[in-house]
Amino acid sequence: MARRPHPAAITATLAGIAAFIALGSWQVRRAHEKEALFAAFDGAAQQPPVPLEQARRETGARYPRVDLKGRFDPGHAYVLDNQVRDGRAGVMVYDVFEPAAGAPALLVNRGFLARDARGELPSIPPPPEGAQTVRALYAPPPGSGLRLGGDALPHQTRWPKTTIYLDLAEVGADLGRPLDSRVLLQLPGDEVTTFVREWKPDVFPPERHYGYAFTWFTFAAVVAATFFILNRSPQPPRREEHR
Repeated sequence: MARRPHPAAITATLAGIAAFIALGSWQVRRAHEKEALFAAFDGAAQQPPVPLEQARRETGARYPRVDLKGRFDPGHAYVLDNQVRDGRAGVMVYDVFEPAAGAPALLVNRGFLARDARGELPSIPPPPEGAQTVRALYAPPPGSGLRLGGDALPHQTRWPKTTIYLDLAEVGADLGRPLDSRVLLQLPGDEVTTFVREWKPDVFPPERHYGYAFTWFTFAAVVAATFFILNRSPQPPRREEHR
């Protein structure tokens, strides 16, 4: 028979279990959202292109494809360092693209370049000259993560400029002109290139959220089990029968 626990202990236990279950359920919902996001991302390259103005209106878990005409700015580019793909360290290369329609310029992520065994980068291929049509996904800029220090771009004098985070406002100020609020992830084309263009959403994968959910549900189970164990009445000693 269980002994009657203190009301405060019951309240605290129920509150803890409810909180852990709520956190676990939230992580499951986030995992479902990420699954939908990855599914939309995987199919985006096969979708027909839409005008840039329409792409700007499609927010949320969509990465619309655009075929944008314009020219690359050959004198300005940015290298996003500390990137990893398939276990290899390297950089992402962003070039400035000026749409023919006169819209604000965009940063085009031309792809990933891996460092060699000595940690050196290969020479960065320049963007093509003249009028171009860029096939790309219209996507949010990469997350900045934890930032230490201020904007280092103005202090660099050589191009391309290297950074460990990409802030579009800071890049626009560095260029002296406004930029679009999103970037273009260039899709693979017929040209031979050293860039790796295997795009993924810049977010936690669904598996990470399922792992967090499992942890929170485990905490709820541990709290419930601990409450039960601590409030069990000890079994009375068994009497020995005398013959």
